[in-house]
Amino acid sequence: MSTLEIIVTCIKVLAVFTALQMAVPVLVIMERRGVSFIQDRVGPDRCGPFGLLQPFADAAKLVFKEDITPRHVDKLLYFLAPAFCLIVPTVAFAVVPFGSGIRIGDFTLSFQIADFRVGVLYLLAILSMSSFGVVCAGWAQNNKYGTLSALRGVAQSVSYEIAMCLAVVAVVMSTNSDSGVSSTAMSTIVADQGGTYLGFFPKWNVFTQPIAFFIFLAAMYAETNRTPFDFVECEQELVAGYMTEYGSMKFSMLFMGEYIAMALQSALLVTFFLGGWTLPWVDLGDGSIAGGIASVIVFLVKWFAVAWLYIWVRWTLPRLRYDKLMDLGWKALVPLALINIVATAFVGVWLRS
Repeated sequence: MSTLEIIVTCIKVLAVFTALQMAVPVLVIMERRGVSFIQDRVGPDRCGPFGLLQPFADAAKLVFKEDITPRHVDKLLYFLAPAFCLIVPTVAFAVVPFGSGIRIGDFTLSFQIADFRVGVLYLLAILSMSSFGVVCAGWAQNNKYGTLSALRGVAQSVSYEIAMCLAVVAVVMSTNSDSGVSSTAMSTIVADQGGTYLGFFPKWNVFTQPIAFFIFLAAMYAETNRTPFDFVECEQELVAGYMTEYGSMKFSMLFMGEYIAMALQSALLVTFFLGGWTLPWVDLGDGSIAGGIASVIVFLVKWFAVAWLYIWVRWTLPRLRYDKLMDLGWKALVPLALINIVATAFVGVWLRS
């Protein structure tokens, strides 16, 4: 790797990290204004125009709050858990392609931090560690609410992680690279969804893999502990679950980690099933500056649409019963994902023959 490539990579890392931190207040204000619209009430309207500065006021409040560490906690895990919840979803963004790229002479500026050939495997490995932060935070508190939250978090995460991984396997199986074989590179998965069938029908995986799409959609709600799968921190039963004994900046790190995970899952749904930065009828991968900027805008529009779907579902559907949650994961989504993989294999063999 040349010096220029190292500098560009460092700049991209800084830019993506900054964008993720700024995405949190954007998602917070989207959620608050969204729920006020859904529930027909006012919402934040005092701090800044239309209440847009409310998330920054909340952040300032948390910074100046007294930081208390209870005596009975496991201090090592207590301090590591917030960092873990924040770092894991942030690191996973390294392989998400959020634009096509720009050619400047002999240099190509790609809108992706790292384009690994095994990008999907890297992503799934990182996502498998997402429950560690919840487990450490809940166990370190040394109380019943936190412990029960940790146990629920592990059971829920493992159950739906399997279904999510199987849905992604079906996507990888149906992706053809330039060599004619399936690829686990994230950029290849996006590029394969460019163009159309019969000149007008998008090649997005949401149409070619609808079962995998709905499995992934359900699993991503469970992975981020969002309603109707918010058993990890349901207030009526667990106070605040794994966040009960946290305050000040440690609480804000847990809060930010939850919203960054939500941003990550939205980006992954766009990448795997909604064509990423591609548009069916327009070639945005020509390497031009206009095409590169337009591809980023297309990705952001899709991302905002999925983020709004997150908010819409949370404030519309009621919470499931816990046994129904586990039944849905193990008795419905996992068998359905396995059937979908077998069907994808048969269809693939038939088409190749």
